[in-house]
Amino acid sequence: MQSFSPTEIEDLKRTFAEDGYVVFRNVVSRPQLAEFRVQLLDALELSQRTGSLFNGGGGISGHLNCVPGETARFAYDALVQRGIVDLVRELAPKAFGPVRVGCNVNLPRSVAQHYHMDGIFTEDFMIANVAVVDTDLVNGAIDVAPGTQKRFYKYCDFAMGRVYKLSKRLPLNQGDVLVRTSRLWHRGMPNMASVPRPMLAFTFGEKGVREGDAFSESKTIQFNPNWFNPTRLGRLREQTFVAAPITYAAYRFVTSLFDDKGYDH
Repeated sequence: MQSFSPTEIEDLKRTFAEDGYVVFRNVVSRPQLAEFRVQLLDALELSQRTGSLFNGGGGISGHLNCVPGETARFAYDALVQRGIVDLVRELAPKAFGPVRVGCNVNLPRSVAQHYHMDGIFTEDFMIANVAVVDTDLVNGAIDVAPGTQKRFYKYCDFAMGRVYKLSKRLPLNQGDVLVRTSRLWHRGMPNMASVPRPMLAFTFGEKGVREGDAFSESKTIQFNPNWFNPTRLGRLREQTFVAAPITYAAYRFVTSLFDDKGYDH
């Protein structure tokens, strides 16, 4: 087991407090991640071929959620063994809590998401993203806005203040880990490669997650909607977002003028 020295922890705390994230290199086994990738893509292909995958729900814009269940346990074990789970508790003791395991699947020809937080500002939690494959500007490396975790932005404040100019892409090699706060504004980016790009996500302290074994929920890989509902209205909204993303931005802007819309979307 690897642990961080007191000096390293203090340095990481300062970086995290300033930027809202820290990156760790070469944490999770590459061969195990390669095997997991094959399992995930096989499950995705099967669900698409059999028609069991929902219609819409992020499939049109190119960003799906996934519950990998037991197949992702090895990656979490690596985070524990390398001392990163303990470090997450050190970085944000008030936000730390029960674990949830998930995965984002960025499909080929996806579109850029709008900047957003995960959850709401007053209920922050921690996230550890694991790069399942080498992730670069071609296949959709995450775009973050460093420092935006320090204060609450309504979407209109974020847009009018041109906070998005803080934009920074974070390429990761297979096995690298990005630890970030849910308060950090970010967005998924287009995947211009020919194959899906998966990214594991372990959350700590997310509201509604109960204590227990996060991996026992599912023995198989399951796909879930991301952002949009897989309904007729949801598909219409998603198609409109893809065709004219400015319309969704305008909707978020106007609603955030009058209430706290943008707090969590």
